[in-house]
Order: sequence, then structure tokens, then C-alpha cells
Amino acid sequence: MSKHAVGFPDFAVACGEEASDPTVLHEGVVVRVDELTASEHLSHQDEDLAAVAGLGVTLWRYGMPWRLAEPDPGVYDWTLWDQALEACSRHGLTPVIDLCHFGLPDHYPGFCDPSWVEGFAKYVAAFLARYREPILFTPVNEPMITAMSSGFLGAWNDRRSSRGDYMNALAHVTLANLEAMALVDADRNGWWIGAEGFGCHVAASPADQPAADAARALEQLVWDLHFGVEPRAEVADVEQLVDPAVLSRIHALAGRSERVIAGHDFYPVSVTVHGRLAERLTIDDRLAAYEREARLWFKRYGRPFWVAETSNLGLPVDDGSRWLHGLTAVLERLRADGLPARGICWYSRGDQFDWHTMLLRPIGEVTEVGLFDTARVARPVAGEFARLADEHSLASPPEHD
Repeated sequence: MSKHAVGFPDFAVACGEEASDPTVLHEGVVVRVDELTASEHLSHQDEDLAAVAGLGVTLWRYGMPWRLAEPDPGVYDWTLWDQALEACSRHGLTPVIDLCHFGLPDHYPGFCDPSWVEGFAKYVAAFLARYREPILFTPVNEPMITAMSSGFLGAWNDRRSSRGDYMNALAHVTLANLEAMALVDADRNGWWIGAEGFGCHVAASPADQPAADAARALEQLVWDLHFGVEPRAEVADVEQLVDPAVLSRIHALAGRSERVIAGHDFYPVSVTVHGRLAERLTIDDRLAAYEREARLWFKRYGRPFWVAETSNLGLPVDDGSRWLHGLTAVLERLRADGLPARGICWYSRGDQFDWHTMLLRPIGEVTEVGLFDTARVARPVAGEFARLADEHSLASPPEHD
């Protein structure tokens, strides 16, 4: 790990490497998605990290697939993590450790089954015992998106599609995250650096407002559970649908850590219109929706936050710079008004694969969202991101415990 950065900056300008690995059903066959293999990142690791560091970025969201680190129950192979953290050190990057990114090892049945939570805690404990330097952790990436896609939308992993399955998967992922951070807190002065899908729900008319409110409540239940906030009326049935023992343990752990930066993963596609608008949403409309939602979110939860993921996803790749400038301006306005908006992370370094189909057609089609293209050539937005990093390199000293 980089020796020069401690804690979390006042305003972070970060980047990350896409490493999703859920299972999906494609043409009647269960297929393991493997974004790291598709991007060939591991065979270009030094080149890729040098390119990111060359932009002036020092904070780096990074994860190796859990299934590869634990090929058999309780048997760990640290090869990829050793290589990853050594590469971070070589290139002066401080890693935000991502330990579960949408996929489980093959010896677990799915996120709706609670058996993986204990195994995850053991994996986290083993990681902490081996690696003493990391202090920034995203134990489970996007808990709500994981649960929604696995338990409600029928898309990934368990491929279930009911409210009860969603809430149980969400409870298990939340508990795993909280157990992981309890282990981190007991071991070192670590930070939970969140990353979570941030939906913005726009009602086309007053009649559509209840649908927008219900969707918001269903998605933001993840923060209710993590922070110990009373769930909204629209999701009060979580108490009936989830095992009381699981909820009791969540309640015991919720909101305990003070070193938290909540993550808003906000993309152009993150805005959902309920009902029908006369015209399509513009970039400015989408950014305004985020600003409204972020203010409401902070009023409810009162925690520091950052945009833990963004890109031009849903827009033409040439709109990347415009999107970056617009979203940065929103964060600056929020900060000017006293809200603790703590940074922005372009996700990801390189182009991704099949994300325009939510990974449901894993055929290797390029999703053009990277600072660098598949040939590892920098796009114009990379230059803009470098300028942003430079602006904040001296203005954002690390925050210490």
C-alpha cells in the first residue's frame, strides 16, 4: 500500500478496476461472468496501475474475486491479492479493498441463503491477519444492487424474483458488511468506504409519486439497515419477511462505526422516471435529480458521502467530459452548502464488457465507459480527470482518525 496516504481525503478523486463476477443464465447455461478476464487487466496490471497513477490519482478501488481467493471452504490462495497490493505499492496507489463484488465462491448456493455470511467473516478475518496495512474497505460492493439483482430481478446468482427473497438477500449482505467492518474496527482504525447504487426516482405527475416513493424506500432500505434508521412505511414488512435473529444481529451492529464515507454510485442510467414525461431527460435533468436526491438522503442519514462510482454509462462515450464537469459542479454546490460530499470516483479505469445488458448477455461486447479504451488509450475524459485530481491533490489532505 502507498505509504504517503492515511485515512480518507477531504475530497477524493479516485478510480477503480471493474471486477464483477456474478453467475447468470445465458442460453440455458449458468455462466460465470469474469470482468477481470475480459479486460485482461491481470496480464496488464503494472501498465494499468501506472496509467492511473499517471493521472495524479492516488486512491484506487480494487478487489480480487473472492471465489479465486477461497477456491475451497476455508482454503485461501493469496496469490492475486499479494500481486495486487504489491502493484499498488509500486505505483503509489492507496487501495480501497473490495472483498465481494457481486459473486460468491462456488461452494455457496447464493445470497438468499445465509450460510455464506459466516464464511465471508472468516475470509475477512484471514485477510486482515495477512495484510496489516490496508485501512480503507468496501467489504461488499453495492449490497442493494447485489440483493436486487439476485433476489428481486431474477438476474444474477440465485436468480430469484420476490420481495421476500430480496429482503432476505439484502439482510444477509448487510449483515456480512457489518460483520466485516466490526472485524476491521476491532483490528485497526479502518474505514468503511461505501459503494452503493444510488437511484433517483422522478415522478412524472403527482399521481406517479407513490410509485416513486415506494421504489426509493425499497432501495434505501439498505441504508436504513446499515445506519439503524427506522425503515419507511413502504418497507416496514421487512420485520415480517426476514429472520428475526438476522435482524437482531443487524440492529446490534448498525451505525457503530464512526469512520464511514457512504457511497453514492450514480450514473446517467441511475435516474428512473415513474410515469411518462413529454420529453426525454437531458444530462442537466439527470444531474438535477441527483442533487435533489443527495440533499434528501443527507437530511435522512446525516453521513459523509462520496460518488463512489460514475461514468457516462447510458450516454455516448463522447459525453464523458460533460458528465464529469456537471457532476463535479453538483458536488461543489453541495459542499458550499455545508454537505460533506467527499469525492468522486470514475468507474472504471478501462472499458467494461456487457454492462449495457446488466451482464445478462455475457458475450464480450464492449461497454464504452472507461477513462481508457480497450486498447488502453486515454480518452479525453481522462485528461479532464487528471486536471481534477491535480486541483484537489494539495487541497485535500488525508483525514486522520
